[in-house]
Amino acid sequence: MTTQDYALARRMWHQLEPVHALFWYAPQVFAEAAGLGYDTRTRWPSYFAWRLAPLGPAGPRAAASACYSFSPDMVAAHVPAAWAVATPPRILAARERAVDRMYRALPGGLTGSPGLAEAAELVREAAFAAGTAGRPLGAANADLPWPDAPHLVLWHAINVLREHRGDGHIAALQVAGLDPCEALVSFAAIGAAPEDVFASRGWTAAEWSAARDRLAARGWIDADGTATGRGRDGRDEIEWRTDRLADAPWQALGAGRAQRLYYEGMHSGDWPAPSGVPTGVAVFAEDVAIRRYAEQANNIVHWSDFDTGGHFAALETPDLLVHDIRAFFAALPS
Repeated sequence: MTTQDYALARRMWHQLEPVHALFWYAPQVFAEAAGLGYDTRTRWPSYFAWRLAPLGPAGPRAAASACYSFSPDMVAAHVPAAWAVATPPRILAARERAVDRMYRALPGGLTGSPGLAEAAELVREAAFAAGTAGRPLGAANADLPWPDAPHLVLWHAINVLREHRGDGHIAALQVAGLDPCEALVSFAAIGAAPEDVFASRGWTAAEWSAARDRLAARGWIDADGTATGRGRDGRDEIEWRTDRLADAPWQALGAGRAQRLYYEGMHSGDWPAPSGVPTGVAVFAEDVAIRRYAEQANNIVHWSDFDTGGHFAALETPDLLVHDIRAFFAALPS
């Protein structure tokens, strides 16, 4: 592995991912899914519909190929059944409505702000520079018509870049010789998240155990499932290669203009005055937060930065999270 730095691609992924990821949890999105007829008691029936609709009525093999870390059996339980509930064009129309409703529900008048409009154009320019050769989901989303409203442009552009990166990550996994289940087992082995977190991907205990055995035979994990030095180096190279394959759009935009996204994120709307409610923030290693942004609308009295954990801190580093919550409340006036 070369030491060439592709940190800009990773920083921009961290910066933009929360703007996009809201989609997977917002009540407005689940409402649109229910309106189409999907069972919303779990996220998966609509997840596969939302994510794969740009490919058209894909079959289970194409769907499993695109959703690499999922068990093919799990994918086949939802695809092609998803297309019997709603056609891909109806799903895509509902997806755009969901994004519109989701962002309009946010406080601060962000959807009509000049800063958001500039941010949307910057991310769109980066998306235009994202090559689509060998990137099926990136290409399928890039082929969709561009919306008009800036907040819809922003989400669509981030989605193109996100799938572009995801397709590159699959390529990096294959270069490393990791099949879909091995990809998750090796990720859990470096402590990225407990194995239970990955149960939602649908692999059976026997499939997980067999993947562990294969990785142990290659020297990637030891007897208790913890990554060896070779396994950690292998995962580091996968992340480095993923960043490398995601770098071109940001190099085309330029580091200086990419930095504008940080500025516009802070100045994209009329931030409400801090509520006065004492607020604590814990920033884990795989998340990004900038304190001066958070302070625009919150009364920050406790801030912690950690060098481990990620989006699912309650599962990944529960002891650390509980300790920090206790420290926050202990410092409050009684």
